[in-house]
Amino acid sequence: MSNISGKTVLITGASRGIGESAAREFAQAGANVVLTARSGGAIEAIAADIGSQALAVTCDVADNSQVVAAVNAAVEKFGGLDVLINNAGLIEPISHLDQSDPESWGQVIDVNVKGVYYGMRAAMPVMEAAGGGSILTISSGAAHGPVEAWSHYCASKAAVNMLTRCVDKEAREKGIRAIGLSPGTVATQMQRDIKASGINPVSKLDWSDHVPPEWPAKCLMWMCEPEADAWLGDEISLRDEGIRKAVGLI
Repeated sequence: MSNISGKTVLITGASRGIGESAAREFAQAGANVVLTARSGGAIEAIAADIGSQALAVTCDVADNSQVVAAVNAAVEKFGGLDVLINNAGLIEPISHLDQSDPESWGQVIDVNVKGVYYGMRAAMPVMEAAGGGSILTISSGAAHGPVEAWSHYCASKAAVNMLTRCVDKEAREKGIRAIGLSPGTVATQMQRDIKASGINPVSKLDWSDHVPPEWPAKCLMWMCEPEADAWLGDEISLRDEGIRKAVGLI
């Protein structure tokens, strides 16, 4: 996938933040982009702005049938699926575990874990039949260590890390490139929600401490290149200066 032009990329959570930036970045490089999110109006506006190479599909990733429909729509519109970017994710409500609401806690798992699984499950047979593809999933440093009041988020990102490893274990020989991206703290609405909680050191960070969403978007593009093959089945950290240099951010 040294040339993304003409390839088809499906991005979940594409209505804002990293997802929107990735859609614009890949489209600018000549890819067909399929934007999915629950907020249909937002992705339709972005797709209209991008042009004919973009397709908006309203989709709740916590619903397997909707994810399958989104993948089918990508194949029907553009003839295949080359890259899946599992970006959709929740962190609200931020709460200490002993005060957490079980239903809300479970909803985060439904989106952050099941949503990623549903995307992988729907995309893999399509990619395998075509000889391969890339499955890129937004992870987090929270996958590797506890953060106060983020039990749902930490647990979900740890699970996502393992899903990436499982895909690599089972499907690398079928041409599937599975890599996670830990982007660090990014200037998105999620960081505003974290800031508003006032809990744990992350909420105390200044807005200027966060990287712009264009940075992980550019890294996701680079992750489709053979240069990223050293990280198959693993995670790339955008905090790593070597990665930033390779991506062209510094």
